[in-house]
Amino acid sequence: MLLMYLPDTVVNSYDVTVGENLGEMELVKIEKKKYWVHDDWYCKYITVKTPFGDYVEFPCFRWLVDDKEVVLRDGKARLPKDDKTRLVKQHRHKELESRRKIYRWREWQPGIPMSIDANTHKELPRDIQFDSEKGVDFILNYSKAIENLCVNQFMHMFQSSWNDFADFERIFVRIKNTISEYVMEHWKEDFMFGYQYLNGCNPVMIQKCTKLPEKFPVTHDMVADCLEREMTLEEEIEAGNIYIADYELMEDISPNSTDPCTLQYLAAPICLLYNNSQSKILPLAIQLGQTPGEDNPIFLPSDGQYDWMLAKIWVRSSDFHIHQTVTHLLRTHLVSEVFGVAMFRQLPAVHPAYKLLLPHIRFTIAINTKAREQLICEFGIFDKANGTGGGGHVEMLQKAMRSLTFRSLCFPDAIKARGVDSPEDLPYYYYRDDGNRVWDVTKSFVWDVVCIYYDSDDTVQKDEEIQAFVKDVCSFGMQDLDCCGFPKSLKTREELTEYLTVIIFTASAHHAAVNFGQYDWCSWIPNAPPTMRKPPPRQKGVVDVKFIIQSLPDRGRSCWHLGAVWALSQFQENELFLGMYPDEHFIEKPVKEAMESFRKRLAEVSSAIKIRNEGKKLPYYYFSPDRIPNSVAV
Repeated sequence: MLLMYLPDTVVNSYDVTVGENLGEMELVKIEKKKYWVHDDWYCKYITVKTPFGDYVEFPCFRWLVDDKEVVLRDGKARLPKDDKTRLVKQHRHKELESRRKIYRWREWQPGIPMSIDANTHKELPRDIQFDSEKGVDFILNYSKAIENLCVNQFMHMFQSSWNDFADFERIFVRIKNTISEYVMEHWKEDFMFGYQYLNGCNPVMIQKCTKLPEKFPVTHDMVADCLEREMTLEEEIEAGNIYIADYELMEDISPNSTDPCTLQYLAAPICLLYNNSQSKILPLAIQLGQTPGEDNPIFLPSDGQYDWMLAKIWVRSSDFHIHQTVTHLLRTHLVSEVFGVAMFRQLPAVHPAYKLLLPHIRFTIAINTKAREQLICEFGIFDKANGTGGGGHVEMLQKAMRSLTFRSLCFPDAIKARGVDSPEDLPYYYYRDDGNRVWDVTKSFVWDVVCIYYDSDDTVQKDEEIQAFVKDVCSFGMQDLDCCGFPKSLKTREELTEYLTVIIFTASAHHAAVNFGQYDWCSWIPNAPPTMRKPPPRQKGVVDVKFIIQSLPDRGRSCWHLGAVWALSQFQENELFLGMYPDEHFIEKPVKEAMESFRKRLAEVSSAIKIRNEGKKLPYYYFSPDRIPNSVAV
């Protein structure tokens, strides 16, 4: 029986009867003849009933295109050592040989992770394209978002400033939700500014301050009025109550100059944070540049209302840029594409790691290719509203590669490296707590699967395909950069488990945590300005509310920004969430049992998060497994 469908049609099942005994079947070949312009078929699987009444399933889940043929193995996962006959060994070799010709590496920009060699979505292999390209057309989706939000009357009003803060509500009123409305009401308050370092859209910047950097000369007298424990600033630091967020990466990044009618500006601030006696994170001091001096003052909560407000706005704007380009684009999208391309190049469909990873690579290469085609390319949508458009975002990616290490993708290690791993010190850091839960559940599932196929560390070492996969990621995908620390080989089952967990967690859970909150936290423009139209202030006491409004994005850029964060925060139609594997690539009972256990434990995490969030004005649900798509697809 063949189960197949044509695009936009019902599923068709076909029964084919063979009159003779074919013996033991090792391979099944499907051929399709081209009759029409668009006559591609998608084959889910072929089920063979033997003369003895047994059923053997040959999973496909591939497109039959033009006059090409597809050769399938049965659904049992096999390592290279498990193949004994010359026929299946040859098939395994030919499959990879063919894939490497199709899935080629290419450098989109120097000094960043490699991508697939394709200029447009249509040039991609059919198997990794979206079913409907229209659904991921950024220009169409952003325009629809702007129209649906009823802000299209403002979208061409570039250079036109808003009148005051209340004026921003004219584009905000249609998109309010629990969190975004709370942000609008409280964005000026210090507790809201600090809270976002723990559970906002970019909760990866805060780190324990063990010593004040020389470039940030904050003194005790400056902040004494804000300290609550009758301790000096130095004593608070020693006690572990002081944190810091340093946006050093933003220094010397070129601001957007694509619009000669609008000057745009960037800053590289440093922010000192205080964990007060109620365990709230509050800002203590802000310096808007990396070099101290008279023209780079340290802004304080005791300063004038508008001085302090504008300093915080500048930090929020810099945080937005780091989030969009580094936390989101580089560390989820681009990294996941590297894993995906290497997987297709080095792992055959019969390999257990291929079967495990494929659902978590779904549409990732396609969405990234579409982004390079429309969003982050020269003169792309990114240039319309973002202060780092026009090339600054590429400079950021290149600088951020220095800190993109394999260990930084291991969630518990990244948390510990920033000194924020203690629940006693930061009891309301839900990003950390929920992320650790999902990491542990995912790693346990991966370990179960690894142990089914690898009975020892020696089996890992002798698996030439998994070793080639890991080496391809480091040597080609990450361009063998000295600082990356990506392994070129794996020696133990534990190392393999961690490596596969990083891939799945990055593509699913961490992408969800840093992507789907954009609507909540960035829709109120003053809380996450995508660009600034006045330079950072060089002295205190000269700022008023009019200057702040003129610094914030104009009406046109505000609307493009709003459309972007709305569109990026939507789930795909027919989204598959973590643990959902409707395509049965695995047929073995032990793996299916491991999957069922995985889903059960994920459901327990979702339930615990739901209970914790009850009654909260600011619920945190971005790591809830029932809201985590399997892959990076938006």
